Amino acid sequence: MNTLRAVLRPAALAAALLLAAPLPHAQTAAPAAGPASATAPAAAPMPQTASSIAPQAAPLTTPLITPQQLAARAAEAATLRIIDIRDGRDEEGKTPYERGHIAGSVPAPYSRWRGPAANPGALPPNEKLTELVQLLGIGADTPVVVVYEGASSSDFGSAARVYWTLKAAGVKHLAILNGGLRAWRSAGLPVASGAPPAVARSSFTVQLDPKLVATRAEVGQAVQAQRGLLLDARPARFFTGETRHVAASTPGTIAGARNVDNAVWFAPRSGALLDTAQVQKVAQEQGLAGGQPTVSFCNTGHWAATNWFVLSEVLGQPDVKLYPESIVDWSNSGGAMDNVPSRLYQFWLQIKEATGNL
Repeated sequence: MNTLRAVLRPAALAAALLLAAPLPHAQTAAPAAGPASATAPAAAPMPQTASSIAPQAAPLTTPLITPQQLAARAAEAATLRIIDIRDGRDEEGKTPYERGHIAGSVPAPYSRWRGPAANPGALPPNEKLTELVQLLGIGADTPVVVVYEGASSSDFGSAARVYWTLKAAGVKHLAILNGGLRAWRSAGLPVASGAPPAVARSSFTVQLDPKLVATRAEVGQAVQAQRGLLLDARPARFFTGETRHVAASTPGTIAGARNVDNAVWFAPRSGALLDTAQVQKVAQEQGLAGGQPTVSFCNTGHWAATNWFVLSEVLGQPDVKLYPESIVDWSNSGGAMDNVPSRLYQFWLQIKEATGNL
């Protein structure tokens, strides 16, 4: 594939995004579980001009795109935005993007889309999210493909979370590269090296869609009224209160919730979502046929993004929301919970946390 080039200045976008702090994105019980906010310096403002507005690529018609389908759209390089959300640095200090990426993609590390360490699931403030989306050259009608590593089902959660964030912000045409860069490489497609392309800054302004975002107050109303489905996407040990996220004050789950581990949508040790027929079968087996308002949550809105993506985008169920701050926010605010273990057990968890074994 020819190197994809975008349309104008500045290269400052590349530098700003590549400086994002490397933070892990998987949710686990260890302190490294929740991504914290990035510490990268903000890029200098870049004014939008009429000449920087490129014609739009064809819309993305499905929420998942295969490597072959993405490669076939190489001719749309100037108008199809591919964002590489892989995070971290290796022992040599290089980012995954620097090690190799899809030609024409721009780096947008996952940590840039997340909240602080004390509340990793929180959305960035609107002004910061607007700045990030503008720097990536994304407008409401820009087709955007989200690329992740593809290492595991948990890794898929990072792509689903960024997809949800962009959709909630008002971006209309989105897809995830199913299987991520690993699937791209496995298909024999080339990877590029070197600096990211310069892209023209957009004039997009984030306006969060309340139909996609569940607030703590809304969750509280659902708990009190025993209305709708509160869907816990975490592995069972979190749901039953055997362990907790390090930033959560209390083990257990939101009162009245059901548990469907986000990993059910994947083959073992796979980072690619099952095909639609298999997803439909799993949904039936899990009793997730839809027909009621649903709020997906987990520890920090990472695993929950996968359940939201499957129900809302793949299966097309209406009225599915994501509670971005999830259990960390709910437990720290004193929300009603089920499966809370004894004080003695919680003390034991605190000891494990203090010794780095949680």
